[in-house]
Amino acid sequence: MLYHKKRIGIALSTALLSSLFVTSSHAETGHYVNGAEGLKAATVPTEGFYYRSYNIFYNANRLTNKDGDELPVNFDVSVYAMANRFIWMTKHKFLGADVGMDIVVPLVRTHIKIGAAGIDEDEFNVGDINIEPLILSWHKKRYDAVVAASFYAPTGNYSAKDPASPGKGFWTGMLTFGGTYYLNPSKTWSASILSRYEFHGKQDETDMTAGDDFHFEWGIGKSIGTWEMGAVGYQQWQVTEDSGKGATDIKDRVSAAGLEVNKFIPSIKTVVSLRALKEFGAKDRSEGSTVTLTLTKIF
Repeated sequence: MLYHKKRIGIALSTALLSSLFVTSSHAETGHYVNGAEGLKAATVPTEGFYYRSYNIFYNANRLTNKDGDELPVNFDVSVYAMANRFIWMTKHKFLGADVGMDIVVPLVRTHIKIGAAGIDEDEFNVGDINIEPLILSWHKKRYDAVVAASFYAPTGNYSAKDPASPGKGFWTGMLTFGGTYYLNPSKTWSASILSRYEFHGKQDETDMTAGDDFHFEWGIGKSIGTWEMGAVGYQQWQVTEDSGKGATDIKDRVSAAGLEVNKFIPSIKTVVSLRALKEFGAKDRSEGSTVTLTLTKIF
């Protein structure tokens, strides 16, 4: 029995990270993982070197068609991704902004099952690396802002026959822009928006090119001493059609909402963040839930 390749690929795409930093087995899906960031997502740290470990646990047992209806295919996917992000914010300025760069190296373990298609695969390996050579961030009295440009390199192993492949087999460019606004002078209340736009290269093995994707992450938070908590969420839309062999005019989308709590530990200069999100409104992709534990070490 045959199923649209996009549905399998997008199931994995939803699951992973790497700011991001997902992989799938087909070209119709992008790299960036929805919900990789949360509260104050658009606030970039000041001058210094930082290490951030994203530990993402994703599970879904619902696969939807283009109308958002569940497909009866005995579907289940579970993913653990540890994305290692190394951030360097320099002392240099450009247009009044701090200048920085970063690199993300993801390790991905994926188990995917589609009983009706006879698929039951499990794999662990290095995924596609994300390199962000330019970050510009501004810090003002009542807001922070960021713009950045990055790309994903096809460094992870990829096979069109393996839906659990850690790599995607194509390049992706990504543009980032967003802002955090502080609702009071003491900056204890914040509202943030972080947007990312992906455009993809051709996947040679399948002769497919994924359509462009737009990601929109938001957060509203309250700080109390070294603690911060609040509501978070995201929306993702495929904004252009796939192209190449077997492409259709179907465009996927999904939304999610959840909660986040953060704790800064001054003695070890580390921020611990725990976030849980539940997806809804999915079309032509998986629909599940994500739990993310993020550790940020300041050097």
